[in-house]
Amino acid sequence: MSEKFVVIATDKMSLSGLVALTEDDRFEILVPNGEEEMREALGRAHGLIVRSATKVTRELLEQAPNLRVVGRAGVGVDNIDLGVATEFGIPVINAPEGNTVSAAELAMALILTVARNVSWADASVQGGAWARSQFSGIEIRGKTLGLVGAGRIGAEVALRAQAFGMETIAHDPYLTEERAKELRIERVELGDVISRGDVISLHVPLTPQTEGMIGEAELKVMKSTAILVNTARGGVVDEGALIAALESGEIAAAALDVYETEPLPEDSPLRGVQNLVLTPHLGASTAEAQELVSNEIALGVSAALLEGDLSKALNAPAIGGEELEFLRPLMDLAHKVGRVAGALGRGGMRKADISVAGLDNEILSPLTAAAMTGVLTPVLGARNVNYVNALHLATGRGIELTTTLQPPREDYAKFLEIVLETEEQKVRVAGALLGEQHHPRIVQIDGYELSVKPERCLIVLRNNDVPGVIGRVGTLLAQHGLNIAEYIQSREAEGGLALAAVSVDSKVSPEFLETLSEDDDILDARAVYFGA
Repeated sequence: MSEKFVVIATDKMSLSGLVALTEDDRFEILVPNGEEEMREALGRAHGLIVRSATKVTRELLEQAPNLRVVGRAGVGVDNIDLGVATEFGIPVINAPEGNTVSAAELAMALILTVARNVSWADASVQGGAWARSQFSGIEIRGKTLGLVGAGRIGAEVALRAQAFGMETIAHDPYLTEERAKELRIERVELGDVISRGDVISLHVPLTPQTEGMIGEAELKVMKSTAILVNTARGGVVDEGALIAALESGEIAAAALDVYETEPLPEDSPLRGVQNLVLTPHLGASTAEAQELVSNEIALGVSAALLEGDLSKALNAPAIGGEELEFLRPLMDLAHKVGRVAGALGRGGMRKADISVAGLDNEILSPLTAAAMTGVLTPVLGARNVNYVNALHLATGRGIELTTTLQPPREDYAKFLEIVLETEEQKVRVAGALLGEQHHPRIVQIDGYELSVKPERCLIVLRNNDVPGVIGRVGTLLAQHGLNIAEYIQSREAEGGLALAAVSVDSKVSPEFLETLSEDDDILDARAVYFGA
């Protein structure tokens, strides 16, 4: 049996939900206890599954040289440095579905808790009082729920709120009119949600655009009777502005389950604020949600390690399932065409244009990533560049990337071309998939038509089209014990310049290439390797 994939599960995660991994003998699951065990486990790990406590930083990733995927058992990835993971070529996946109902139910629980003063009344009775008149609340029937974000969780909150008789409005730039009608939600601008909502519930990720989106100005526009609920991400609400709004009576009450700093510091000014309910990030804290997100992330990690399925990846073009099976030969072709272009280019790379013919626009992104993986591999090495970080590395090196969708061709059903511009030259390499078995072939190099398999080692020669060159090359290969799989030569005109693609069964040394170049009729000799 081949070596097992080692997967680390952290943050006191229950293994009962990881059956896709624990019951598959292709995986070994480690649950490290303490820093020492964690360091040892990271040295072996192919996969890492975390919740919110483990911080996936540069320092952590540097300790995991074999890591191929990070899984977040939940939605938010604030504790994972996506930029560094991308730089390291490690896909990050999450489990966005499993905690949907639990998070929506918590939002409703907080809305009802605040509307009926449940937590404050409880504290009063527990303290020995019976101050019934102090805790008169409001009905939410007939009130307007304003949603900021109407994705999976927001939609579930709307469904439950409507069952209580609430009107629902929402601001979400990705919510279509058709989907809004289906959910019985009125689409409005953010300002309308803030000014019209009796209850405003937040359901957006933390991004540069959403950070502090509910601040002093927004709180001033809310109704004085409004209730604000945040079960989304800490940082979406300006906590200082919220405290001021509650203390001044600008809004009636609020409930927070998430905070700018977690755990909430003991000396946080949020503690003790009147009309504010605080819970310790309970959105996914139900037995059902934990089981569901664990199962979801286990399936995602398994698919990523066994099949290369990155359909859940947050930092790579997302493809998987049937789409992955369709694209796999095309991505392999793109990678190999890129390898040829990268090996032939001289000088610093400036621009790469990837064009495909006979295909859909949607697949340009994954094919571009695969092609640039090939282009950069001869420069950076196979261990340092992959499908996840190729585009990041390319832009970081100042390489301008463009993509072009060409109309179908008569000669090749599936055709891909890379034009690579460097400081010294422009290299043009094209490949195609042939036959029902989708055999990849390199079909053009710098305008020379040919057809050669991109496998093992390919020697690309530029030579004068004169008698004896092919024979001398063949003799030299034989003297070095190199077996020829294919020898394809293409020429511009009789007696002019020619390009030869010679496929051999093993690698060639730099010294061998220098020996080839010493022949007066061979102008240039390069080797392209298609293995690891």
